[in-house]
Amino acid sequence: MGINTPAANTPPLAFVNARLLDPATGLDAQGGSLLVIDGRIAAVGGDVRPAKGTEIIDCGGHCLAPGLVDMRAFLGEPGFEEKETLASAGRAAAAGGVTTLVSQPQTDPVMDEPALIGFMLQRARQTCAVNVVPMAAITKGLRGQEMTEMGLLAEAGAVAFTDGVHAVADAQVMRRALSYATAWNLLIVQHAEEPSLTRGSAMNSGEVASRLGLKGAPAMAEVIMVERDVRLAEMTGGRYHAACISTGEAIEAMRRAKARGIRATCGAAAHHFALNENEVGEYRTFAKVTPPLRSEEDRAAVVAGLADGTIDVIVSDHSPQDQESKRLPFPAAEPGIAGLQTLLPLALELVHGRHISLLDLLAKLTVNPARLLGLPAGTLAKGAPADLVLFDLDVPWRISEAGLRSKSKNTPFDGRPVQGRVLRTVVAGDTVFDAAAA
Repeated sequence: MGINTPAANTPPLAFVNARLLDPATGLDAQGGSLLVIDGRIAAVGGDVRPAKGTEIIDCGGHCLAPGLVDMRAFLGEPGFEEKETLASAGRAAAAGGVTTLVSQPQTDPVMDEPALIGFMLQRARQTCAVNVVPMAAITKGLRGQEMTEMGLLAEAGAVAFTDGVHAVADAQVMRRALSYATAWNLLIVQHAEEPSLTRGSAMNSGEVASRLGLKGAPAMAEVIMVERDVRLAEMTGGRYHAACISTGEAIEAMRRAKARGIRATCGAAAHHFALNENEVGEYRTFAKVTPPLRSEEDRAAVVAGLADGTIDVIVSDHSPQDQESKRLPFPAAEPGIAGLQTLLPLALELVHGRHISLLDLLAKLTVNPARLLGLPAGTLAKGAPADLVLFDLDVPWRISEAGLRSKSKNTPFDGRPVQGRVLRTVVAGDTVFDAAAA
C-alpha cells in the first residue's frame, strides 16, 4: 500500500540512551534502547543488547518516537510539479520527522481511477524518501455529483476517500458515499464547509475582513456542514472524518456527535492552533488558507479540542504554492501553507504551553491517524516497521523560509521562534534525514 518495504540483510541498527515515546502503548522511558533488524523493530526497552556489527546511535537522552503520519498533504504530482514533486515533498517530510504522507486527490488528472492510484504508489516508491499512501476522490473529477468506484480504488491502494479542498455539498451524494463505504469499512473525509456560504470569500468573516474590505467566510459554513454530515454518518453507520476543523462551534458539534456514539472523527491543521485571522495583517497572502484562519476565540477552541481529545489528529495541511500563485491581490491568491517541516515544532508549542502532554500530542501525530487509515505505523512495537523520529524537545530555534526543503516555500512562520527540532528521521531502518549532516 505504498509503505516502504524494510530492507533485508542490512546491518542491524541500535538506538541507545533515548527517551522512548510510544503513544500506542503509553511508553515514556528515559535511558531506553531500540534495536532495528532488517528494517523492523526487533527489540525495545532498557535491556536491548546489540550484536557485534550493529551500528550504534547514541541519542543523547533525546526523544525517540514513531515517525509522524501526516494525514493531509498535497504533493503536486501529477500535474502540479511547478508547486511540488514527490521527491521535494519527501525531502521536506524527512526533515520534519514525517515518515508517512497521505496524499490528496486534487491532482491533474484527479485520483479517481485505480490506474492512477497505482501510478502514484509506483512513482512514490521510486522518488520519495518517505512512505506515501493516497486518498482517492469521493466523486469523479471532484465535481460532487457521481461517486467513484470506491471498492476498486481501495483494492488499488487508496486508504480513504475525500474530494480534497472541495466539499461534497450534495447531501444525497454524501449519504450514498457514507453508506457505500460501510461495506469496506472505508473512511470518508470531508472538507467541512458549505460552499454556497463561502463562495468568493478570501478570509474569515468578521471585523478584520470588514476593515480590509475582503469578503469573509462565515464560521457557520463549517458548523452547518459538520452538523449535517454527522447526522448522515449516524443515519448510515459510515465512518466520517472532518479534515481540518477550525471553529469552536464545529468542535462542539463533533463533541456532541462523539457523545452519541456516532463514528465521527476530526483533524486540525497546525496553523489553526498556531495563528489567528490577525496574521492576514495588511493582505499577507502567505496567511491565506482554506478553511481560513479564524478568530482568537476559535483558535483557543481548537487548542481546547485537542486537549480534551475531541480532535483526533493534527495535520500539516501541506499545500505548496509557487510564487506566481501567492504574489497576487489577496482575493486572487491561492490558499495554502507549506507545512511539512513546521508541523512538529508548532505542535510542540502545545506541550511547552502545558496544554497537552507529550504522549497525547504524539498520539495525534502518529498512532491515531495510522489507526484511522489502517496503516502499520505509529508505534514502537516489536515487529513494526522501523519508521522513527529522533528529536530534541527543548532546543530553541527560528523557522526560516530559506531552510524549507519543499519546492514551494509559502509560509507565514518565517522568523517564528519555536522550541523542539528533528535530529534524525528513519524510514524502514534507513536514515532519510540527519540534522548533523544537513
